[in-house]
Parts: sequence; structure tokens; C-alpha cells
Amino acid sequence: MQKKTLKSLILLLGVSLLAACSNTQDKINDETIGWTAPQLYEHARENVRSKNWKTASNYLHTLSTRFPYSGHAQQAMIDEAYVLWRDDEPEQSLAVIDRFNRLYPNHPNADYMYYLKGLITFTPPSSFLSSYTGQDPSERDPKGLRESYDAYNQLVERFPNSRYAEDARLRLNWLVNTIAGNEVNVAQYYYERHAYVAAINRAQVVLRDFAGVSATERALYIMMKSYEKLGLRDQASDAERVFMQNYPNSEYLSKGLEGSSSWTDFFKLSSWLN
Repeated sequence: MQKKTLKSLILLLGVSLLAACSNTQDKINDETIGWTAPQLYEHARENVRSKNWKTASNYLHTLSTRFPYSGHAQQAMIDEAYVLWRDDEPEQSLAVIDRFNRLYPNHPNADYMYYLKGLITFTPPSSFLSSYTGQDPSERDPKGLRESYDAYNQLVERFPNSRYAEDARLRLNWLVNTIAGNEVNVAQYYYERHAYVAAINRAQVVLRDFAGVSATERALYIMMKSYEKLGLRDQASDAERVFMQNYPNSEYLSKGLEGSSSWTDFFKLSSWLN
């Protein structure tokens, strides 16, 4: 009986929330009939200054849909993307950004939109730790990290002198090392569970896509040992030759993977900029 009552309460709250959002939009649509684009934009800006994100978003959306060819429409989309992000609506914000980039690829503020997209999908170590639930690391999807990397990479390539380029480069450096670290941690996870083919595949991603990062040493060692475990002598010999050429004094040769960073230790960083 209590469970049924609780479910009914949750359903009622959900319906009430949807109704409230709908009423807010309806109210804005009613009161703005006959308003000009500048009027809508000014009201949106007032709500941004007051941090009334949802109301500001509704004004901006109304402006861009009601006056799609006005001088304010493009700026309204830029502001709407930011406001939706601040209103904890990242997916909607990303949708606005992608639509803007398709419609206005050469807009003077296109660099900002790429920067904002990278920021929305950027996930520093603290967020990984806060969401840590003990799940199999192979189930962790670094999709957000890669999307952030792609956005920042496009920013620095297309707009190298942008005011956002320097910060984007710092974040790119962290992202490259983090994505590579994620791959090699999963490779080690598979290796320790005797899934040697899967370990090799993950290690190869690091060697192919992230050559030169610190995770390369462990990735190559895992690949070498996995080939040995599978009895593939030629491949193991080739991997060992490359490993010795690049890391002749590696501690892995004497200590193995014991004591090396586990996949959870990777996120114990003092700063994402390090």
C-alpha cells in the first residue's frame, strides 16, 4: 500500500513539474504577443542577469523561432545554449550548439560555441570519482571525453588565435592523457582477468591513437605480456623488441604490473591541468 502511494506521489510530482514548465512557456507566449525581437532579447537578458535560467531560455527560444531571420536570432541561439547549460540541461544545450554550427559555420562567435560544447562534455577527475560505483571499467564509456576532445580540437585548429584557444589547449592536453589512461587501465583490467585478446585490443588503441603519452609504456608492456600468455611468440618478441628500445630501464621489467596504477588510482590527480 505504501509503495503504491509513493508511486502515485512521484507520478503526481512529475505531472506537476511538466505542467509548471508548460505554463511558464504558455505565459511567455501570451504576454509576448506583439513584442519585437529587441524586446524579447532585453527581457531574456534581464532574466540572465537575475539567473532565472528557465525563463531566460524560454524568451530566447521564442525569439529565435518567432524571428529566425532577425539580427537578434543568432545571438539568441548563442545565449540559449549557455543558459540551457546553466539550467542543467546539457543535452538541450548541445542540440542548440550543433544546430547553430550547422546553420552558421563561419559566424564570428563560432569559436565560443565550440568552446562551450567542449566545456559541457568535459569531465574532470572529481566527477569521475563522485560517480564511481564499482562498476566494471570496461563498461565506462569515454564518449563525453572524446566529444570534448573533438570540440576543443576543432576550436584550436579553426581558430588558433581565439581568446578561448589557450584554455582549450590545456584541456586538450589533459583529455589526451585521460583518454589514453582510461584505455590502458581497461587493458590492465582485462589482462588481470586473463582476457588477453581484449587486453591487446585496448593496448593497441593507446599505441595507435596516443603515441608519446605516459600511458604508452604500460600499454606496450601489457601487449607484450598478453602475447606471451597466448603463446604467440613472434608477436611477443616484436613487442618486447619495441619495448626495450623505448623503455630499457622500465620498472615493469623488474616489478611487473604489481604496484602499478590501478584503473581507479588514475583519477587521483591534484589538478586536471597537471
